Amino acid sequence: MEKVIILVDVQNIYYTTNQAHNCNFDYNEFWVEATKNRNVMKAIAYSTDRGDEKQRQFQNILRAIGFEVKLKPYIQRSDGSAKGDWDVGITLDAMEYAKGADVVVLASGDGDFDLLVKKIRTDYKVPVEVYGVPLLTASSLIKAASKYVPIENKLLLSAAKC
Repeated sequence: MEKVIILVDVQNIYYTTNQAHNCNFDYNEFWVEATKNRNVMKAIAYSTDRGDEKQRQFQNILRAIGFEVKLKPYIQRSDGSAKGDWDVGITLDAMEYAKGADVVVLASGDGDFDLLVKKIRTDYKVPVEVYGVPLLTASSLIKAASKYVPIENKLLLSAAKC
């Protein structure tokens, strides 16, 4: 079986899925798809910690699925903008864990990751599958990926659950 590393940019997936589909990402279905006939070496979901109960429940669901959840404090700036960026953390973990993997799965539409994906494919000769929301995933990231999987249909929670 292939050894897989799964990295999820939770904030990016949450906002792009809601913006494009007015629905939530189905992490259970994603897990089934991303791990099929594969041995999970590491699965990390990167999120922010706002300290509210609903978010803690969601994080516990991710843990029950099989993800390690890494949290960063949610920072609200005085100008009203917010920060909870995990780009560097995701990059560092990807570089560390990709070396022993047969495939890396990245769930994010953030174009900043195109360089990371290219580096993993070139330097480690490891394919990278990118899951992202169509129209909200950077074209540079799609082009850099070995395989692009659009987040739609079965990767969305049913309307009854949204």
